[in-house]
Amino acid sequence: MKQLFEFIPVILFFITYKFYDIYIATAVIIGTTIIQVSLSWIINKKVEPMQWITLGLIVIMGGATLYLRDEQFIKWKLTIIEWLFGLAFLGSQFFGKKTFIERMMGTSLELPPAIWKRLNLFWALFFISVGFINIYVMKNFNTNDWVTFKTFGVPGLMIVFIVVQMLFIYKHIPKPKE
Repeated sequence: MKQLFEFIPVILFFITYKFYDIYIATAVIIGTTIIQVSLSWIINKKVEPMQWITLGLIVIMGGATLYLRDEQFIKWKLTIIEWLFGLAFLGSQFFGKKTFIERMMGTSLELPPAIWKRLNLFWALFFISVGFINIYVMKNFNTNDWVTFKTFGVPGLMIVFIVVQMLFIYKHIPKPKE
């Protein structure tokens, strides 16, 4: 349910873009993200750090898009977010006792430390790669194609990546002793 809640601004961005244009869609994603973070605060009494970062980037890059009437700013936001995720995962390889992926999944899954590090590195590389793919789509396709990629392509890549990660994890789960 939480993932659907977090996807609402992107869905509304897509729908608004299809009926209006990139500028109105950008205003909608700014507004819905502000509402989303506010609701998160009201309901959970906390907001995750990446939600704050996402909100900040949406407001800054979306605001620049609206103020300067240049859609490139909102397009770059996706790459910046993906690269920040990638760098955060990569940094956790070297700082702290646990990698990000182990902190997220370690309470429900037991894996050897080397596998956690490898899994975390795969996630870092995935996010960084998606950032580069976004640049490719921005530069080589029209805005309509980019909006479709952002709305469906990125989540599709994520689903495929998660399935591959599940297969990788399954191979390394310690077998229960009888």
